[in-house]
Amino acid sequence: MPDQDEPKDRSDEPPLKTGTDPLELIEQCLASFPDSDPRQKVLYKLRHAVMLAQAAQQQRELEFKKVSEVVTKLTAPANRIGTLLDVPGEGLARIVVGGAEYYANVDPRVSATDLKIGTQILVNEAYAVIKTLGYDRNGPILKLAEVLPDGRLRFEQDMGRQSLILQRSTDLAGVELKAGDDIRIDPSHRVAIEKLGDCKADRHVLDETPSITWEQIGGQHEAIAAIRKAIEYPLLHAATFERFKFSQPKGFLLYGPPGCGKTLIGQAAAGSLSKLVGASKQEQTPDTDKRPPVTSGAFLHVKGPEILNMWLGESERMVRDLFDQARARRKDGALPFIFIDEAESILGTRRAMRSFNISNTLVPMFCSEMDGIESLRDVVIILASNRPDLIDPAVLRPGRIDRKIKVGRPNKDAAVDILNVYLTEDLPLDPALVKELGGEQVQARTALVDAILESIFHRTEDNRILSIRLRNGQSKVLYRGDLVSGAILASIVQRAKEKAIDRAIQSGQPAGLLLEDLQGAVSEEFREGEMLPPDDAAEEWLKLLDHHPEQVVGISSFRRGRQTDERPVNHII
Repeated sequence: MPDQDEPKDRSDEPPLKTGTDPLELIEQCLASFPDSDPRQKVLYKLRHAVMLAQAAQQQRELEFKKVSEVVTKLTAPANRIGTLLDVPGEGLARIVVGGAEYYANVDPRVSATDLKIGTQILVNEAYAVIKTLGYDRNGPILKLAEVLPDGRLRFEQDMGRQSLILQRSTDLAGVELKAGDDIRIDPSHRVAIEKLGDCKADRHVLDETPSITWEQIGGQHEAIAAIRKAIEYPLLHAATFERFKFSQPKGFLLYGPPGCGKTLIGQAAAGSLSKLVGASKQEQTPDTDKRPPVTSGAFLHVKGPEILNMWLGESERMVRDLFDQARARRKDGALPFIFIDEAESILGTRRAMRSFNISNTLVPMFCSEMDGIESLRDVVIILASNRPDLIDPAVLRPGRIDRKIKVGRPNKDAAVDILNVYLTEDLPLDPALVKELGGEQVQARTALVDAILESIFHRTEDNRILSIRLRNGQSKVLYRGDLVSGAILASIVQRAKEKAIDRAIQSGQPAGLLLEDLQGAVSEEFREGEMLPPDDAAEEWLKLLDHHPEQVVGISSFRRGRQTDERPVNHII
């Protein structure tokens, strides 16, 4: 029996392979020693140390690889960004980089659907397309001058610079474009990228026609009857008008002092006419009328000063876009109404002068656009002005603005109608006042209206506003009733409501409208409105009061019951 302390004879075992993993060698040693051999404990420690060393080595290799990749990226040449102009074949692309064109290869990993004309592309050192970056979100904006027959676009630039002809991007290829559209192009000025909407024009268009009805307008019976006769009769009695070969009007002018309901009448006319045309189906026949039937209305409300622009040609473009938008709405089945408030500000009289005047170009543009409209079956144009004498006669001639309707100041009867619109039957009145005035709401409401009329139209010293001395030597005193308007009456009722609301909040109990609220509101309204125009504006102010300044030589006001010194009126020749 051999001694256990003697080493084993290992001459018959195969030799160890060179390059063997140290852990494998240690595992072999552990397998060759019996379990009771104390050397196994040392081998286990050695194996643990080798494993830690290998893990540390792997971590160092990983960090070295990362550093190597960073160094490679930092030292590699930058990729260039270009614009894709065309895809002439599979795997090929015509690109522009830095102003120079190249016929480049495309990396097979780039999807063919991402290769859109006008998009930005990434190219490597060999000028091969390796990635698409989508459309550039920046770039200059140009006005489209013309769409060529082959689809290319021509742009006019500033004076002294050549015109541009650009191709369309892939996404712009099927978009309908017209002259005057805002188009964004790529920074290289080679491709038209995107059509931009005209935010200024969109501001003026309401999705629906106004809901104002004739019943909501107090007074102005003559003006309402005149405009209803002009716009509604041709639709209600189309056969009769056709027998007389009557040419329907296409434009209306509402003129008169401010605050008398010109805008409300224009809105009510739009709502009424749209409903009538839709109900009557325009009595169209397929052989004689190719216009689409009206299914809705579009109300384009434009304030004259909004169109004015300091840049040359911008105001004319806005007028052109306004009419283009109206015609587009008509093609979609809507009846468009163009309502221009403060029309004298953009359609003023042209005067011969050496310096540039915007009226010299804006008025002809407006007239030419109106001449392209056949009648109110296409577009209805309504102008509103406080000073019709300042509007160019070319605009107001028959064939363009066919009807001139005056919207004057309300008289006493018209004021009753206006007050009844704002003093509604459901308006809370003070119970004590109702009992004092007869015990019924209707009687109390009528008494309040009469009290307001007495405060406004009664010719007392307290109601005096202005004194005018005429050229024939006579003097004329203007009272509150001579200067009242629908806006003033609405403001009086609003002030009275504020007084009643404040009283209800302070007392904590429900309160109604008092007679003192309305009488105090009348005094406050006219006291705040007391003003005498400066000498150089007296002539303009008198025309707003429906007095011809040529017949007035002096003007003075009444302040706190006393008459001020008379100011002469300087007439401009």
